[in-house]
Amino acid sequence: MGKILVTGATGQVGAEVLAQLLAAGADVRAGARTPEKLAPTTAAETAVLDLTDPETYGPALAGVEKVFLYAVPQGTEGFLAAAKEAGVRHVVVLSSQTVVDAFPVQRPIVEMHRAVEAAVVASGIPHTLLRPHNFATNILMWGWPESIRAEGRIRFPYPGSHSDAIHEKDIAAVAVVALTQPGHENQAYFISGPASITQREQLAVLAETLGRPLEFEELTDAQAREALAPIVPVWVMDAVVGYWEGSDGVPTEVSDTVEKLTGRPARTFAEWARDHVADFTA
Repeated sequence: MGKILVTGATGQVGAEVLAQLLAAGADVRAGARTPEKLAPTTAAETAVLDLTDPETYGPALAGVEKVFLYAVPQGTEGFLAAAKEAGVRHVVVLSSQTVVDAFPVQRPIVEMHRAVEAAVVASGIPHTLLRPHNFATNILMWGWPESIRAEGRIRFPYPGSHSDAIHEKDIAAVAVVALTQPGHENQAYFISGPASITQREQLAVLAETLGRPLEFEELTDAQAREALAPIVPVWVMDAVVGYWEGSDGVPTEVSDTVEKLTGRPARTFAEWARDHVADFTA
């Protein structure tokens, strides 16, 4: 098996892909805009890689056979052209199931991932499209850890909104299978957590895991938007709040792809919570 380049290696998913490839004995290069953050903690070779900076492509791709691509539309086409020229034979792409579900309110997110998928297909490089929907780690972006640590509560809208809450380790595990085993070229996989779980149920799991009572203070739509305004752009706010509203009381679809491809069931939200205790207590 040849060298594998992991892009976005400092991110939640990229770091897991890197760790699991190393554990499997793969020859790995970790690509990131700030690889110095990785150097003290990884046994992998590192390289500066910024998808918006073509000058970083050559050194990062030298001698690479396969790529895990954590991509945004800006720079993807150029990177893929450089990858093809460098002899890359397989690209595993972290995309999104939104390209299939296509909630109207999520259109900007849908179009972003469709643009990436289209560029990958147009490149002619054999590829695997990974399509998770709701990352369990999303709640880390919405201020849950800070609010739980400080007040023992969260202030959030739509407590009945459902998520499949996939663990980043399971996304990575599927990526590693696709990168290291044959037969996954030109496939698209919907990957999810094992069950549909509401926001309120997620908080209850965290309360049990942390061993302390936690409260859910429900915000109105307007209050939620006001709270999110300093955190994300308006288009992201519209997409996520619209999704929470649309999935309020509506269980989300789940798949058994993680188990089929890795041989073990997808990790539950409770397992994710145990892995992330430090985020809510540090």
